[in-house]
Amino acid sequence: MKRKLIAAVSVAGMMVGVAACGNGGDDKAKADAGGAKEITVWVMDGSAPKAWIDAVNAEFSAKHPGVTVKVETQQWKGIQEKVTTALSENTPPDVLELGNTQTAGYAVTGGLADLTKDKAKLGADAWAKGMLASAEMDGKLYSAPWYAANRVVIYDKKAYAKAGVTPPTTRDEWVAGLEKLKAADPASQPIYLPGQSWYVLAGFIWDEGGDLAVKDGAKWKGGLATPQAASAMDFYKKLQSFSTAPKDKDEATPQQSTDIVPKGGVSSWIGLGWEAGGAEKALKDAGKEADFGYFPIPGKTADKTGTVFLGGSNLAIAERSKNKDLAKEWLALAAGKDQMTKYAAETKGALLPNQVGANFTPPAGSFAEAMAKAGANGKITPVTAGWANVETEPNPVKDFMTKVLNGTDAAKAGADADAEIAKRINQ
Repeated sequence: MKRKLIAAVSVAGMMVGVAACGNGGDDKAKADAGGAKEITVWVMDGSAPKAWIDAVNAEFSAKHPGVTVKVETQQWKGIQEKVTTALSENTPPDVLELGNTQTAGYAVTGGLADLTKDKAKLGADAWAKGMLASAEMDGKLYSAPWYAANRVVIYDKKAYAKAGVTPPTTRDEWVAGLEKLKAADPASQPIYLPGQSWYVLAGFIWDEGGDLAVKDGAKWKGGLATPQAASAMDFYKKLQSFSTAPKDKDEATPQQSTDIVPKGGVSSWIGLGWEAGGAEKALKDAGKEADFGYFPIPGKTADKTGTVFLGGSNLAIAERSKNKDLAKEWLALAAGKDQMTKYAAETKGALLPNQVGANFTPPAGSFAEAMAKAGANGKITPVTAGWANVETEPNPVKDFMTKVLNGTDAAKAGADADAEIAKRINQ
């Protein structure tokens, strides 16, 4: 998931790089740093535009002459093991990027510094609530949200025009539009929606007031054997009935953006920015025209878009960092409104910054515009270290979806899934 989100940056044409800034020293800076002359920051490949991180480090170095920022780019493959090892050592990176669904797992082990008392200094009051949730656990702050991305509906403008369909603002309008698309071109899929696109289902469950899992005393329990999850699956099943996609596969098997959409016959689909860019490139490489439009996943009423999963990254400080005070000052700069505004501009709206006040104003009709609208109503998966166990294959949420789509009663399928979720999430 995280690797794919970062690819959205390439779609936006970002220039990625790393930088280390610093100049001559003085006694005050050394005293402030407790003698430190360097702090180390880990960022993931594709996350930090060169111009942006240069600006952060230049501003930091101006305030702390003699202190160098060493930025090291990490690869996603094997990163969890590498971070786990680094956090257990005596000389870990001072600041490091973590996937927003991974943060709780590192916090619960004691590997991350508690930043609760530093909220004001870090500017936490301005952070988007949907992103902030991933940075907190049990009422304590363990990181600063950095950026996020979410899915929108991507549609073929020509197919919609032919059927007389305009972008919907409610679920009912959405379904009515799919009916028109089916009537206008029976040979095409009004929407391509595999049976196991569980991030999409999560949004529908949140729309119903439910959740994938909930706290039950000291433990967690699954939330799929509930009326809310059943209602969410009813709507998912209605949408999926307009698609010929397999009921036992997700959006990546086969990859919808490059293996399905470019072949034609798909009037709409739900995807991320990197997927929209990948489909557009594949179509052009095949000598076909790509003319996509975008709209947020509709909500039940026109005044609120559908809830979406916010995938992204946070910036944390290692508990064993020898330079916590300096690390906090670097973090306050990087996660503050001024630098996040520059970050949003550098990424050209491909990623959402951690606060609404820093949002880039994207071109009308662009993917970024639709994503920003939808992102305002975003959430994340349950914030607990055990959630990572739930997402491993075979994913019980995916199994639940396939069972219901194939006719199993939602309550029965949900109960089976909840038993597995509880077993995994409480490990």
